[in-house]
Amino acid sequence: MSYRRRGTAAVALAVAAALSLAACGSSGSGKEGDGGQGGKKSVSKDGKDFASAAEKTAAMGTDAKPGEWPRTIDHAMGSTEIKAQPKRVVVLDVGELDNVVSLGIKPVGLAPTEGSPELPSYLKKEAGDPKNVGTINNLNLEAIAALKPDLILGSQLRAADKYDELSKIAPTVFSIRPGFTWKQNYLLNAAALDKTAKAKEELADYDKKVKALGRKLGAEKPTVTMLRFLPDGVIRLYANASFIGTILKDAGIPRPKNQDIEDLAAEISAENIDQADADYIFTGVYGDPKATDRSKAQGNPLWKNLKAVKAGHAYDVPDETWYLGLGVMAAGEVVADLERHLTA
Repeated sequence: MSYRRRGTAAVALAVAAALSLAACGSSGSGKEGDGGQGGKKSVSKDGKDFASAAEKTAAMGTDAKPGEWPRTIDHAMGSTEIKAQPKRVVVLDVGELDNVVSLGIKPVGLAPTEGSPELPSYLKKEAGDPKNVGTINNLNLEAIAALKPDLILGSQLRAADKYDELSKIAPTVFSIRPGFTWKQNYLLNAAALDKTAKAKEELADYDKKVKALGRKLGAEKPTVTMLRFLPDGVIRLYANASFIGTILKDAGIPRPKNQDIEDLAAEISAENIDQADADYIFTGVYGDPKATDRSKAQGNPLWKNLKAVKAGHAYDVPDETWYLGLGVMAAGEVVADLERHLTA
């Protein structure tokens, strides 16, 4: 995918797409997208917006040569000049955290999700000790400024209303949204850091592993449900336009019909948990399990009669990688988990 600059027209299109996505993605204090909770009514049902977002994101980036500074990055909020190689990077979501750590950078600041405020365990070795700068939906601008960053990475869907203030602190580069555009977001972040070659190597390695998994599973692959329990009774069956949805598609793993849709997710309740049926079910929990309907759903006789449950093919998986990771390192963990469970 090309990351050469396409001019102001491409940026304008990207901004329009992002505004549309943000409009359908907000509900109360939450902002929709992979990772954070969002509101119960906030799952977008406009597949056209989802389908166009990756294309718009892929048009963004830079035409600067390796080692060339300053460089101008076209992104979801316009164009940003970065004068020199960034050394103090603040990331405003876990996807950006995964991205920069995979590129060998230890960020100085991080805005985690409300449901998972700690540094993800799979990144602890390489991430260093980034300071907390609020959460993805409640940024602490004073804390960000105090870190004296020279680059801020985030997304328009999460923090469009803070972009102007953030830009006064440091050069700020925003993708359109987190989630299913994770590969394009990765290359956008890499362009801002002059790490494009490394990012392409990491994506090629991921592609090699996920394609190998698909071949190992053979022609008759099992169907997979991605089920996530969230607070306030929200239960989601993640669909194609999600981080995990892209991984399953890359592996050629089929989805039940009600999840084979170009949306983030379908929502069900504990009372109709039978709609989650598949050959395999992988469940995640956002935040405190006691604040969700997990026990209610799994105590329902319908749960016990699901094909996957009766076959012993219902597995709990780490929310921090499968749903919150949103980057190439998390994707690698997911592929390894899928291989372990589906080929046992």
